[in-house]
Amino acid sequence: MRRRRTPLPPAPLPQRDGVDPVRVRLPVTGPWSTVRDYLVWRLSGAPAGAVATLMDDGLVVDADGRAVTARDPFRPGAYVWFHRERPAEHPVPFALDVVYRDAHIVVADKPHFLATTPRGGHVVETALTRLRRDLGIPTLTAAHRLDRLTAGLVLFTVRPEERGAYQTLFRDRLVRKEYEAVAPYDPELDLPRTVRGRIVKERGVPAARQEPGTPNAESRVELVERRAGAVDLGRYRLLPTTGRTHQLRVHLSGLGVPILGDPLYPVVTDPAPPGDFRRPLQLLATGLAFTDPWSGRRLRFRTGRTLEAWSSYGTWCASD
Repeated sequence: MRRRRTPLPPAPLPQRDGVDPVRVRLPVTGPWSTVRDYLVWRLSGAPAGAVATLMDDGLVVDADGRAVTARDPFRPGAYVWFHRERPAEHPVPFALDVVYRDAHIVVADKPHFLATTPRGGHVVETALTRLRRDLGIPTLTAAHRLDRLTAGLVLFTVRPEERGAYQTLFRDRLVRKEYEAVAPYDPELDLPRTVRGRIVKERGVPAARQEPGTPNAESRVELVERRAGAVDLGRYRLLPTTGRTHQLRVHLSGLGVPILGDPLYPVVTDPAPPGDFRRPLQLLATGLAFTDPWSGRRLRFRTGRTLEAWSSYGTWCASD
């Protein structure tokens, strides 16, 4: 019998510009005598004096919303909340379009370079934060994710209690996802084909890798169109049936036609400097289709975006 999870206490602090407060659970045991001691240890990478400043300003609170002071004793298993100092971010100068909205979901058309959800150095410049702020829906959450470098359709849920139903659609492969990519054309590559393999992504390692073993990733790859010229290009239609990290990027690279603008495959290159939005990865989530678990309707969505390297290769690859 599966043990029921204890529900998390609600955050006593409101969001700030669409960003949730940080929730920290104190360990059950430990050598710390005060909450402050633990937070200093836990946030060892934060600027010196950051915890003291938060507490002196009354910005660390407990489950009742009471300010936690530097003298409050360590309480095993307790929760505290606070807003962290946000990292400096370069604004992503591209629009985030809403293509559908109802009482249950929001479907957004994400530009390249915009992260789906807050992570690492991307907090405010994310699709989730923008949508929460612009639509006034603080409970909005992502049902799945797109890589920051990938553009296209992303599904968000409005009500926390319904999020699991939509995530289950993705888990059970009940969502038809369609992508488009621009990559080199190889006349020797026999398409269409279904690519299967085992993809492993280690935490802290930028690129995933393929290795022998039981397949855990599957993608259908089709050539839609060829464009001959100074650079022979192909426009590819990609239909993944699984959702491994970087799956489509790994599969096309493995076929010898890596997606244009990919900084990780087939080899890891130096990342573009912050604020450099040139040469976006030519990968686009073009379609989502599924049966809505609440209305029973079959929903289909298409992106309004196109891939620049296909319509204007010279513009896309220009260095200025």
